[in-house]
Amino acid sequence: MMKYTRVYTDSNGASHFDDVETELSDAGFAPPAPPLLLSPYYATTRFVFCGAPAGWFGDWHLAPKRQIIFYLRGKVEIEVSDGEIRHFGPGDIVLLEDTTGVGHIGRIGEAEDMLSAVVQLSD
Repeated sequence: MMKYTRVYTDSNGASHFDDVETELSDAGFAPPAPPLLLSPYYATTRFVFCGAPAGWFGDWHLAPKRQIIFYLRGKVEIEVSDGEIRHFGPGDIVLLEDTTGVGHIGRIGEAEDMLSAVVQLSD
């Protein structure tokens, strides 16, 4: 199983966290190499590396598009509108789907800059 965190907007416009598990199945990915464990495919539109300096603060904002963020370096704190706060760092994956409503707050830790890889998803 593959685990990641989802940030989504409910019907009242409030944002929340959700813990998601995706099943991985044997599949031929790079023949003639042996099968690998793959999740279902996700249709994407763009990919970008994203960095922010230590101490960066992003007040309430929406995700610009449905996107998956893969954290590579540094630590980030995300707060959703129901008041829950979670911390993410290298190896963590977050699916942002709060493209409407209140959005979320992002804070980068003071110790080091943050680097992530962002994959924007098709609608």
